[in-house]
Amino acid sequence: MAEFEDHTNDRRENNRENTGLPGRADTGSGDTTDTEYTARLRELQGAKWKRILNVQAPYQWNIRRFLGGRKVLDVGCGIGRNLRNLPPGSVGVDHNEHSVEFCRSVGFEAYSSAEFHSESDQRTFDGMLMAHLLEHLPAGEASGIVAEYLPFLEPGATVMLICPQERGFASDPTHTVFLDGVDLEKICADNGLVVRRSLSFPFPRWMGKPFIYNESVVIAEVPSRL
Repeated sequence: MAEFEDHTNDRRENNRENTGLPGRADTGSGDTTDTEYTARLRELQGAKWKRILNVQAPYQWNIRRFLGGRKVLDVGCGIGRNLRNLPPGSVGVDHNEHSVEFCRSVGFEAYSSAEFHSESDQRTFDGMLMAHLLEHLPAGEASGIVAEYLPFLEPGATVMLICPQERGFASDPTHTVFLDGVDLEKICADNGLVVRRSLSFPFPRWMGKPFIYNESVVIAEVPSRL
């Protein structure tokens, strides 16, 4: 794990020009709302070697150390990979109704985006997780989706944003916009959130090019007044 040390505009521009993204994967559907996408998630996350090695352990630890003990709104929950490790009272939201149905079938509380907004009944959370969501959105929409769910957060709530780095971004044909740590920090700042941590996990930032599972992680806090 390594802290991002440089937050300058020059670094942002240099990152845009020199990400060195490898060739994009060209298999599978580009639609994240269909049955095929849910099936793909189940296949990837259910791989035997991943279960034997428990490859998710360090990533789940990283989420727990920032969101543990909080009632979390998991936006873009997919088939519940993180929901199963979040504290009681946590809720998942996803725009893929097939993924939501799967979450419910294994006992998680999950809603489609439309259901959540119509049935939330003013419930609030003291944590929000957006893990591997923002890179799937059309260009320019990441900040808006964060803003959409801020009204459901209590003052002092922790917001955790996670996106893949270069190698991970290139591995999925449904990824649309590459977002580095500085981009996630800006999204938080644009929404009035206070950035508390910005890190590369589990390895230093330079490992994002060869290692598919290196992530950019930003932790922010909802101020007393937005």
